[in-house]
Amino acid sequence: MALATSLVDDITAIVGDRWSDAEAELAQHAQDESWHPPMPPDLVAYPRSTDEAAAIVRACHAAGVPVVPFGVGTSLEGGIGAEHGGVCLDLSGMDRIMRLSVEDLDVTVEAGVTRQALNDYVNPQGLMFPVDPGANATIGGMAATGASGTTTVRYGAMPHNVLGLTVVMADGRVIRTGGRARKTSAGYDLTRLFVGSEGTLGIITEITLRLYPIPESIAAATCTFASIDDAVNVVIEAIQLALPVARMELLDEPAIEAVNAFDDMDLTVAPTLFFEFHGITGAVDACADEVRRLVDEVGGTFAWATEAEDRSRLWHARHRAYWAMLAMRPGSKGWPTDVCVPISHLAEQIREAQKDLAASDLYAPLVGHVGDGNFHLCYILDPDDADEFARAEAHYERMITRALDVGGTCTGEHGIGAGKRDFLRREHPEGIDVMLAIKAALDPTHTLNPGKVV
Repeated sequence: MALATSLVDDITAIVGDRWSDAEAELAQHAQDESWHPPMPPDLVAYPRSTDEAAAIVRACHAAGVPVVPFGVGTSLEGGIGAEHGGVCLDLSGMDRIMRLSVEDLDVTVEAGVTRQALNDYVNPQGLMFPVDPGANATIGGMAATGASGTTTVRYGAMPHNVLGLTVVMADGRVIRTGGRARKTSAGYDLTRLFVGSEGTLGIITEITLRLYPIPESIAAATCTFASIDDAVNVVIEAIQLALPVARMELLDEPAIEAVNAFDDMDLTVAPTLFFEFHGITGAVDACADEVRRLVDEVGGTFAWATEAEDRSRLWHARHRAYWAMLAMRPGSKGWPTDVCVPISHLAEQIREAQKDLAASDLYAPLVGHVGDGNFHLCYILDPDDADEFARAEAHYERMITRALDVGGTCTGEHGIGAGKRDFLRREHPEGIDVMLAIKAALDPTHTLNPGKVV
């Protein structure tokens, strides 16, 4: 749509020249890291405060123009595309760390603060924010998508680590949810309502987070196995023994081949678990010894990575696995998937997905936060091959169907966005009406990120 001159004038009055309708800038805000086609907005505005963001939303609400929030564009389900045009609200300039309490282990940040910037700020105080989706996402984007990642098995996902929010509602009102107390039973849990709502119920502008002490001792290990089943069985036993493992990441053979080639690693090409252990020195050693025992029992191999440099290199390679996979097929497009199942069904679900991959003649390496039952296949596709894309779509639907059949979910951490709306209806056929009612109550004019989630 072409925005009315009066709305552009209103936005100019709010943010001055911090807006753009240049084609290149619109294109930059048209899509995330997913396979979804670009959907550019009509204008990008760059607020630097909650007041500015609220004023822009009020102006757009009055003009009947959609607003789509944007962080740094690292999401994976098409959640930031402007399906109906409108104004993209780029919050990356709202990057202040507003308050830090070392004593209370909490911090309040604006939505545009990135995960790495936050840790750069709090690490010298002996603290860390552990939620690690891999990408250097903004905290606002992580809250909006309910992100998790490699450390969730120990520290939880964003819903477990957000204490309170400042939110701009669809009509421009500003509300504050939660607080700094570690627990509350004060009415409806509005904080959890907005965490994971992907900008469809309100725009998150400030977040109060839990922090954690940096562990006294950190160690890592790589463990290789003869089969995926052996690897997953070790994971299940470690969880059932309540071992305080901080990370348990699974990579299959194609993923290891890609990581080796991309980051000049020499990892054994076999189903592999990356472990990380956090705690006091004695506890870390005891936990690692117990994991080594479990690995030995199934005939696997256990190799330490105790030096900080070795650990950093290992996790750097893991975080770059997506780009490593893309590099295996130059000119390809990546489609990362995301299902999560009860861990007792994890091995069978992976086994069936890989068997189906072979039958479908598709290349899709596997990585997974397997301590949570969450795994990802990443289809690496020829963007000009419609048949290959159709095979991937069919495989994807079968994989999600199998996950739902055992009580799993269509998305453990990527969210719904534009890509999984139909699967959400399948997963929650009764609950979808309640979600629609909440959307209608909070955003009756469909101002906020219309077309996403529900």
